[in-house]
Amino acid sequence: MNFWDQNFSVAGFKYGTAPNAFLVAQAHRLKRGSEVLLPGDGEGRNGVWLAQQGHRVTAMDGSAVGLQKAQTLATERGVALQTVLGDLTDWAPAPASFDAVVLTFVHLPTAIRAGAHRRLAAGLRPGGLLILESFHPQQLQHRSGGPKDVSMLYTPALLRDDFAGLDEVMAWHGEATLDEGPGHQGLAHVTRWIGQASA
Repeated sequence: MNFWDQNFSVAGFKYGTAPNAFLVAQAHRLKRGSEVLLPGDGEGRNGVWLAQQGHRVTAMDGSAVGLQKAQTLATERGVALQTVLGDLTDWAPAPASFDAVVLTFVHLPTAIRAGAHRRLAAGLRPGGLLILESFHPQQLQHRSGGPKDVSMLYTPALLRDDFAGLDEVMAWHGEATLDEGPGHQGLAHVTRWIGQASA
């Protein structure tokens, strides 16, 4: 059983069942009925919410336990959710196969991060959007969640480099108050970044 299987094996939902607030605020950018990929969607709170908005959603994660809980949540809410078990070390979507990719607090080790980000960006169709929220290195000053390894925390400049093939739509970092289950609670320092594939 891997780290995330253990995390998701506890009762309830580690990050709650409500969608990420930044995703909700940016969802107006998505065309109706978009095909959306959510790598690292865990227990499915964001994927299920997007499916409830009428999008066709693929939730990809490295935890079979998390994906099983995501399917249960989707069933409870009466929506379809496609799930894919995979490892971002080498997993990649088919080129130009999605209208959007949503990354919510998906923190990758330095050795695989840039390559994984490039592969995910390549999965966007022309005009497709990449919507990302992560913890910033200044998150180490807070206790509201996230990796304790600064190399796994993202700045806008780092993301700009990783997603150099996308046109930058938004780049911001600063403090926000999180209320996402027991895993993310309280004041945090986050990075928010949106990129768009050339039309």
